[in-house]
Amino acid sequence: MTPTPVLAAAAVALAVPLLGWALLARPDDAVARTRANLGRGLDPAGPAAARPRRRLLPALSGALTPAGTVARLNRLAGAAGRPVDWPVPRLVAAKLVLAAVAGALGLLVVVARPGPLTVLVAVVVTGVAYVVPELLLYSRGQERQQAIGLELADTLDQMTIAVEAGLGFESAMARAGRNGRGPLAEELVRTLQDIAVGQPRRDAYLALAERSAVPDLQRFVRAVVQADAYGVSIADVLRTQAAEMRLKRRQRAEEKAMQIPVKVIFPLILCILPTLFIVLLGPAAMDIVDAFQG
Repeated sequence: MTPTPVLAAAAVALAVPLLGWALLARPDDAVARTRANLGRGLDPAGPAAARPRRRLLPALSGALTPAGTVARLNRLAGAAGRPVDWPVPRLVAAKLVLAAVAGALGLLVVVARPGPLTVLVAVVVTGVAYVVPELLLYSRGQERQQAIGLELADTLDQMTIAVEAGLGFESAMARAGRNGRGPLAEELVRTLQDIAVGQPRRDAYLALAERSAVPDLQRFVRAVVQADAYGVSIADVLRTQAAEMRLKRRQRAEEKAMQIPVKVIFPLILCILPTLFIVLLGPAAMDIVDAFQG
């Protein structure tokens, strides 16, 4: 066996456990930080003693990753709902580990078969491996935004009914958050928690719009903020916004239905029509060839 396959196998055997640890390990930094915050001020030696231990891989990856990349990951994580299994330090570590593994394997392939095409493929694969965590996080954020957009009209209907029944806006929001099960309900509950800990209502509503990054929800938040500032009836705002969200949802469904024929054309031309032509015209072509040969 040549040394190159042996080195490649060794690199894969070393990288797979490291990648699994970087993605699936549950660091206790959050627990340590929580305990440190709870014990802050009770003991002069407490903060130093309860300081969370920094793990080697997150610390090293944070030092090697640009600040702009970390900020972009934070923004994507906020749009994805801050998944517990995908904290930002773990994503940064996963990006570096994937890029290192892909780069090492690409280097082995280039050494075994040198050439411009091999080098180009190795560079492209390394770049793709580096951005894979961001792509996964972006995809999850897009799915979450679509779910919020679909739930928004029904949630506004529930809040409209609750407000017209005599509840306040925040009480209606709390009821919708308790009855809901999707990401919009989670965002409403978090907004109420922000207000409960002392954040101004305007700032909490604007933070909700910024976190979700859903245009319809941002439009609704702006309408609520303006209604709160100018004293407009919140029931009228909710009723108008709910009707508008239902109309937009119907228009989006009609738009997707109209796009179906265009999307079907390419599979029809590339896959179905050639097979149909072969089945229908194949026997006739064979008969014509036999007639000319005879």
